[in-house]
Amino acid sequence: MKNVVSAALAGSLALALASAAHAGPAAPQAGADKCYGVSLAGKNDCAAGAGTSCAGTSKVDYDAHAWKYVAKGTCESMTTPNGKGSLTQM
Repeated sequence: MKNVVSAALAGSLALALASAAHAGPAAPQAGADKCYGVSLAGKNDCAAGAGTSCAGTSKVDYDAHAWKYVAKGTCESMTTPNGKGSLTQM
């Protein structure tokens, strides 16, 4: 029983470490701008603020601190329930 619990804990730790290692920023995309305030929860490409580590970790829709790559020149014309997208952190 003790070995089963130890193995389960070790597996959980390995999974947590692997997940954290992949939570970096999305790779740069040619022809795209970083647009703040337009991503849905869990769909950001990075910069999600306190309590998150980066890509895919935003907890709320349209977080002003999280950015997502969008087609170049379209960010500031995107409308969300919280206003327009921004090329700079809001």
